[in-house]
Amino acid sequence: MSTPVTSSLTVAEAGTHFPRRPGYLSACTMGVPTHETSAALHRDLDAWCSGSASAATYGQAVEDSRALYATLVGVAPEAVATGSQTSSLVSIIAAGMPDNAEILCVTGDFSSVVHPFVQQAHRGVTVRFAELHDLADAVTDATTLVAFSLVQSATGAVANSDAVREAAARHAALTLCDLTQAAGWLPVNAGDFDATVCHTYKWLCSPRGAAFLTLSPALIESLVPIAAGWYSADDVWSSCYATHMPLAKTAGRFDVSPAWSAWVGAREALTFFNRLDLAAVREHCAGLGDELCRGLGIAEAHSAIVTWPDADATRLAALTAAGLTASGRAGRVRVAFHLWNTREDVAAILAAVHGEAAGDAARSGTLR
Repeated sequence: MSTPVTSSLTVAEAGTHFPRRPGYLSACTMGVPTHETSAALHRDLDAWCSGSASAATYGQAVEDSRALYATLVGVAPEAVATGSQTSSLVSIIAAGMPDNAEILCVTGDFSSVVHPFVQQAHRGVTVRFAELHDLADAVTDATTLVAFSLVQSATGAVANSDAVREAAARHAALTLCDLTQAAGWLPVNAGDFDATVCHTYKWLCSPRGAAFLTLSPALIESLVPIAAGWYSADDVWSSCYATHMPLAKTAGRFDVSPAWSAWVGAREALTFFNRLDLAAVREHCAGLGDELCRGLGIAEAHSAIVTWPDADATRLAALTAAGLTASGRAGRVRVAFHLWNTREDVAAILAAVHGEAAGDAARSGTLR
């Protein structure tokens, strides 16, 4: 590997690798690059402009990223396929479901986890929904696959993945877990599931266009590489014009041609996250989230993502007016805490929220 993982970083040290961005609370929408990732992308742009960039060099960035991601999520590189979007990776699994299969999904889960299965309705595939807290109990003998996000995008709720896996095993159902809102702040083991998908541009702070699929050996063997191309081959560099192209024997048979520059940034980002103790990162991020929950008077979520009702978007507007970057999803205001966030950000949110509440009271005549 051309970019070896070096010594570990504390959470405090890790925070210094990002530009200081007070009030940026939207890692769940888009991460920000480390100084090292930004420098690598600038070097790549210079190489491209000078004509010194090469496909082989980009190919090495992809392979380094594959190995780094495999280490981060606890599987072998041979179990990891590379792609650019979660929906296209999920589509590989959806297309491989048998006719008349039943897919169990979470009500309100992110569309990329659900819609590829919905589009298989012409083959009799049905999608059934359950609330996140009821997901394990909703698995039955009729369930072919359970597809869910480990951390819900709209609410930040963390799934009880152990219960889901145990229920799926009892009923001989497969599991597909989306790690996009988890990997980077929450320790995860992709090998616990039959398949996982993850886009790295959020919590893993990579450029958009670098995504991963992990597969069990049985799924590597049984699924059809519906997007197979030259990059799915056993030897990619001799397969650009092949009439007969031996596919890779590993999950690499599901690779698609990479968005080159994205992988230059992804390699640096994944190198950085491999230096972290993700249990400590979780303690930092979820700890800030719980501190905010206490300040808001809502139940602690034990998540790096905190949301609360905001049907008319006034609370999001109050945060924005205070110079904070947050987001709104499904009638809720949403904030996220990452390595660059501090208790000062929690205080700023509470000041903005309480100021907006005081303004509401004044306008309603209850505050004199």
